[in-house]
Amino acid sequence: MKTILPKLGLFAATVGLLTAGCVVYPDDGVDVYSDPPPLIVETIPPDPGGGVVWVGGEWAWHDHWVWEKGHYDRPPHPGARWVPHQYVHHGGRRTYIHGRWQ
Repeated sequence: MKTILPKLGLFAATVGLLTAGCVVYPDDGVDVYSDPPPLIVETIPPDPGGGVVWVGGEWAWHDHWVWEKGHYDRPPHPGARWVPHQYVHHGGRRTYIHGRWQ
């Protein structure tokens, strides 16, 4: 038992260091029952500066389609890019995958 505890502590510390600051996004998506409505055209406001980027508005699935307005957002790390929501048709199913930073 005395030999296992130090190894377990070292393992936990290593996992903690490796995962610190990581955000995990599910890539599986959610099955939906209809295609999203047509996109809504938005006017992009002036860039406020400070390293933010415009993330365009999109239809998101929250047990029904909800319009998420476009907004400026700060990337989580240098070189990150926004991957928009996806609506995938496969095997007779419609799947919604939420947008995320990559």
